[in-house]
Parts: sequence; C-alpha cells; structure tokens
Amino acid sequence: MKYLVDIFTNPLIMVPVISWLTAQVIKVILNAALTKHFSIERLFGDGGMPSGHSATVIAFAVMCGWTFGFSGFQFAVAGIFAIVVMHDAVGVRREAGKQAKSIKQIAEIINGMILGKNEEIRTEKLKEFVGHTPLQVVFGALLGALIAIVSIVVLKIPYALG
Repeated sequence: MKYLVDIFTNPLIMVPVISWLTAQVIKVILNAALTKHFSIERLFGDGGMPSGHSATVIAFAVMCGWTFGFSGFQFAVAGIFAIVVMHDAVGVRREAGKQAKSIKQIAEIINGMILGKNEEIRTEKLKEFVGHTPLQVVFGALLGALIAIVSIVVLKIPYALG
C-alpha cells in the first residue's frame, strides 16, 4: 500500500499527469467552443490545442531539473525525451493525420463516383487528430512549464534535492 502512496505523492509523476490532464480539459473546452458540440472523446484524444504530450514532457523535464539539478543526467534525459516527443508530434504524427484526412477524401470520391450504393470503402477508424501544429506544441510546452513552476512554488520543493 505504501507504494501507491509513494506514486500518488511523487511530484515527478503527479505534476506531469496534472499537466496532461489540464491540457486535455482545455482541449475539450476549446473544441466545444469552436464546434458548438461537446465531445468527451477529446479528453482522451490526440491532437488539438494545446498539446497534452508537450505539456507532459516539459513538466517532467522541469521537475527533473528542479529536483536533481539542471546539470544532472536526469534533466538531460528528460530534456532530450521532451525534444523527441515534441518533434514527433509536429512531424510524423501530424503527417499521419494529414494522410488520414486525404485517404478519407479519396474514399468519399470513390464511394460517390465508382462504387455502387451497396459498397463502401470503410475509413471511419482513421484518426485525423493525431499530431500537432507547431503553435499547439509551443502552447502545450508553456502550459507544462507553468504548471511545473506553480507546483514547485506551492509545494515548496527545494532546488536539487538529490
């Protein structure tokens, strides 16, 4: 049971999780405001503003830097991990979303022009919201850094414990 308490009181775990959750809630609110439709699925979905991935990895990197020192290997690993995740969100994952959108458009054309009414190319499982624009990644990173800094101040975490 102590292990569960340790996990749920560890700021290196909880601050990134809170950052991710905050980004996802903001994403649901912004999506509802823009589309005039509430979609709880956006809470667990990828893509959109702000990037939950960026918020999570930057919060983790800041917490590692503060807890172990910004010259320690922990911050170096977390920082490089953050760069890779954010680069992937803007690059590969964003391109996959664009490809899914194009495939859906091609399927609609084929369904409408070539195939009969009884046949369809099924594409509904393709996700279009899988990546991020650079702006979404930046706002996610800023959100993660802000939540980490506020957590450090509120929890009064001293610099470089270990």
